[in-house]
Formats: sequence, structure tokens, C-alpha cells
Amino acid sequence: GLNFIDLMVRQGNIDNPPKTPLVPGFECSGIVEALGDSVKGFEIGDRVMAFVNYNAWAEVACTPVEFVYKIPDDMSFSEAAAFPMNFVTAYMMLFEVANLREGMSVLVHSAGGGVGQAVAQLCSTIPNVTVFGTASSFKHEAIKDSVTHLFDRNADYVQEVKRISTDGVDIVLDCLCGENTGKGLSLLKPLGTYILYGSSNMVTGETKSFFSFAKSWWQVEKVNPIKLYEENKVIAGFSLLNLLFKQNRGGLIKGVMDKLLNLYNNKKIKPVVDSLWALEEVKEAMQRIHDRGNIGKLILDVEKAPTPLVS
Repeated sequence: GLNFIDLMVRQGNIDNPPKTPLVPGFECSGIVEALGDSVKGFEIGDRVMAFVNYNAWAEVACTPVEFVYKIPDDMSFSEAAAFPMNFVTAYMMLFEVANLREGMSVLVHSAGGGVGQAVAQLCSTIPNVTVFGTASSFKHEAIKDSVTHLFDRNADYVQEVKRISTDGVDIVLDCLCGENTGKGLSLLKPLGTYILYGSSNMVTGETKSFFSFAKSWWQVEKVNPIKLYEENKVIAGFSLLNLLFKQNRGGLIKGVMDKLLNLYNNKKIKPVVDSLWALEEVKEAMQRIHDRGNIGKLILDVEKAPTPLVS
């Protein structure tokens, strides 16, 4: 699976970036080739998907058994590689952090991306949930059925949301950061939850730009705890990779994956795959994410030959 965090790793826009040379990637699907001595529950030849702490974009990946899950029979390898990061992130933010319930409203940015589509699908499993989404206008036709109210990502979405829902929304999921933090907080109803789970506005050009980085953080509204108290608002952050690899919550994630696979088997959710790319085409694939051209998930396929360039 190719994720926005991979672009941030490439640019060094993360805490403690690993030393090069490194193989990027945090999720993959494939077939079990070998097992550790004490591993139970899996056999060689099993179809699996897994979280990996780097090295997922490889022909062979090694990861602790607690991060590995069997793939349902009718799920393809490409769907399986698109599943773990996006759906676990979306599920945990909605249900574990924000406590989504019937009749609530959710605002999600990048509604056409992998997490955005997972959020929209999971919201549809709860009755009467209203989903507000922002996305590039060329994606609207493709994703309009999954989102209740869709706005252009460059529009003044705060006014648009307030026009439809005067007192705002219950949950804001923000992967953009920058000036959107203040806007998101301003839209929250009393007892609403704002969750920051990424900062894609910090990724600008080909290389790390200190000025875009500084500008993005400078635009983040300084959050006043007393104001939160007076307005009854909740602000939260969510990083799946830190939860898995730094905070040792693999067991918690396993429980979430069980629930998600149950939803998949009952045909309630299905990963959206935008496109498949050969490993040699990773630069072009990353550019597609950078330009926000994708609807759903981009997948690197080790067995795919590069598409010949048209002369």
C-alpha cells in the first residue's frame, strides 16, 4: 500500500526519519513463506496482510506475528494491501476516539482518498450519520454517493457546513493541518471531537521546504485549554503507526481488524483501489498522491511490469 505518510518519509517531514538506505512502506499483502519457531495460527502458503515497520515495498517482508492477519477468501491481494492502514485508522478515529453514534455528523477532508473513503463507508454502517466531505472538484462525480454533502477543497467549507448545519458537526477528521485546525475547531458542536491525524499540507514540492513547513505550523491555531473548557470541545490526535510500533498496542488493533473483517465479510465495507503500479513506477505513483489525483488507494504490485511509455 502507498500512503501519504510515505511521501512525508521521503521528504524527511517526520520525527526521527530512518537512516538511508531504507525500503519504505508500512503495509502489504502476500503469502506466508516462513514462520518463526513459536508462531501459531498461521501456515506456510496462507494469504495474509500485515503492518510492517518499514520494508513493506519489498519482495520479502518480515514482521511480528501480532501485525499479521489472514485475508478473507474473496478479497484480492490488491484490496488486502489497501485495507489495514486506511480502515483501521478510520475505525479507531470514529469509534474509539470520537465515539460515533446514530444521528451524528462528521466532516472529513480528502474525502476521495483512502482514509476518506474508508470513513464514508464506516459512517454508512451507523444509521442517520451525515458526512460532510471536501475533495478536488474533479472527484465529486465519482464519490458523490458515498458522502452526504461534498464541497470543493478550495471552497469556504466552514460557511458551507454552517449553511446546512447551523451549529456545526460532531466530529472533524483533519489530515491537512495548517489553517484547517482553527477552522475545524470552530465547526465543532458542544461535546464535539476534532482529531488531527496527518499534515499533508506540509508536503509541497519534490523536497523538504523549511518555509512551507514553518508556514503550515505557524497557521495552526494555538489551542487555548480554557476555551476548550468553556466551549465543551474535545481535541485529539491519532497516529496508527505510533500506536502499533512505539506504544505496543498490537492487541488492540487486532480486535479492531476482527471487527473490520466481519464488516467486510458482511459486505458492509470494501476497500477502494485507485490503481496498481510497478515498483519501478513509484515516483509517478507518489506524484499522483501528491497531486491528489487518486480516488482510493494506490498499490505497488511487485509482480507488475512497468507500463511502456507511449512514444
